[in-house]
Amino acid sequence: METHNSSDQSSNINMKYELDANSEDQEHNKVEQFTGQDLESQVDINDTQGSLASECVSRAMSRRMAGVEDLYREASNSKEPMPKMGGGKDYPPMLPDRDPYAVGYDGPDDPQFPHNWSLTKKFITSGSVALCALAASMGSAMFSQGSMEMMKEYHVGSVVAALGTSLFVFGFAAGPVIWGPLSELYGRKTVLLPSVFIYICFSFAVGAAKDIQTIMICRFFAGFSGAAALVVAPAAMSDIFAPAVRGKAITVFAMAVFGGPMLAPILGGFIAKNPGLGWRWTSYFSGLIGAVALIAVTFFMDETHNGLILVRKAEILRRRTGNWGIHAPHEEVSLSIREIAEKNITRPIVMLVQEPILLLVSLYNAFIYGLLYLFLTAVPLIFAGEYHFRQGISELPYLSMLIGVFIGGGLSVYLERRFVKTMKKNNGKVVPEERLIPMMFGAVSYTIGLFWLGWTGAYAKHVHWIVPTIGAAPIGMGLILLFLPSLNYIIDCYLFFAASALAGNTFLRSAFGAAFPLFAKQMFTNMGIQWASTLLGCLSLIMVPVPFLFYKYGKTIRAKSKFAF
Repeated sequence: METHNSSDQSSNINMKYELDANSEDQEHNKVEQFTGQDLESQVDINDTQGSLASECVSRAMSRRMAGVEDLYREASNSKEPMPKMGGGKDYPPMLPDRDPYAVGYDGPDDPQFPHNWSLTKKFITSGSVALCALAASMGSAMFSQGSMEMMKEYHVGSVVAALGTSLFVFGFAAGPVIWGPLSELYGRKTVLLPSVFIYICFSFAVGAAKDIQTIMICRFFAGFSGAAALVVAPAAMSDIFAPAVRGKAITVFAMAVFGGPMLAPILGGFIAKNPGLGWRWTSYFSGLIGAVALIAVTFFMDETHNGLILVRKAEILRRRTGNWGIHAPHEEVSLSIREIAEKNITRPIVMLVQEPILLLVSLYNAFIYGLLYLFLTAVPLIFAGEYHFRQGISELPYLSMLIGVFIGGGLSVYLERRFVKTMKKNNGKVVPEERLIPMMFGAVSYTIGLFWLGWTGAYAKHVHWIVPTIGAAPIGMGLILLFLPSLNYIIDCYLFFAASALAGNTFLRSAFGAAFPLFAKQMFTNMGIQWASTLLGCLSLIMVPVPFLFYKYGKTIRAKSKFAF
């Protein structure tokens, strides 16, 4: 009799699993019907239904991020015998529906909801994560300025020396695949703290290394750990800023990502030539910036992930009330390491393969990003090789490129007004394709700059140095106008999976960024500066139609996506 009851209850529990799994699709459909395509629209509904919708969205998206639906389906179809309760106890009766015990935000004005944080708190949080990105991006480029000294000390060639930069950027490619999905499960701050600390350790290890092997290994792992900021920082900004102002906030991050590799060669050049410092201090300096970023994240940054904020709220309520049933949607299921690897870690690569928007935008991004690191070789070849500037001075034209970045950033912020107007006309819902307008300007500016810099820089005897220096500005302008809108476009298309989508994007573009420095010197030396620039300019010219095509067909492609929200 007891065995019969256990069998019946086991059957009931399996049935409950099936109902839970099937209800996910119905719940998701309700969310889509209520919210349309934009989560932010639901927080503008000032009634009880709006609050319930918020809980519904939170639960549905937490389950989608963790892959809970698949886990429930696998459990309901399992052929393994049901584990016993133990202690001679029978299976307990099924509990009532969990929804009344799930915490949510207290209406659209809940101060805990990150969009409602004070401007000061948002600024501090954005500054902290942007500083992490700046530390990593400066670490990627500053090291290259000590290549000559390192080659003499360890008796290696230029390709081996370039590996110090390439391996770091290869770390940029590998790291986000891990850090992005983990930040969706465990929170932004939880991922940033250990990753920045590891980055600091390996940066100092590079400076203290006694052999070339240690340098190369530590450079890779410094890039691997530092890469967390490249995906977590924009994801955190998407957590705390509404779509209408998100573009301006992401500009801060983009300035850090591109400003770092442009400032780093200038600082690195003067550090490396200083007899009291030397090439090792290029790594020490990067580690010190990382230490400042770690302090900022530890003491001034609050968790921005909505799921984790509600987990903390549930924990407080459990302690205060003693009711163990109170929970947050994000903690309903615990994942094993194998399940995390299968369902979450692989998500960036799966998205990169299955999502045409993400793949094509990332390919364009990758080409642009690769050229950014190629210029670490090209600019000194022009100004040190052709104009015979000294080290440190030969890197100063990067300031022209940086000025172009600021001009492009200003233009991008100005064009945000069009995006906001379009969103208002669309009943407050985001139109991601409107993010692409600045890319149309950037594609043209970037191509012009490549031809300008290459053809004027190749004739130092006839062209004043200021001409190619000015030519670097359109390149910087194009860099930011291409990178920044594509970043915002990806976030708007894949809002809840932004960290994974950005991880896929970072993986591809960093692979290009790592490869380009390895052949840059040979290409510019053998082809000549003007013809190497012509080749790159023609490739850039071929890619000019990309933002125009996405502007026209992007909505149709997004409609077929299972990740786009």
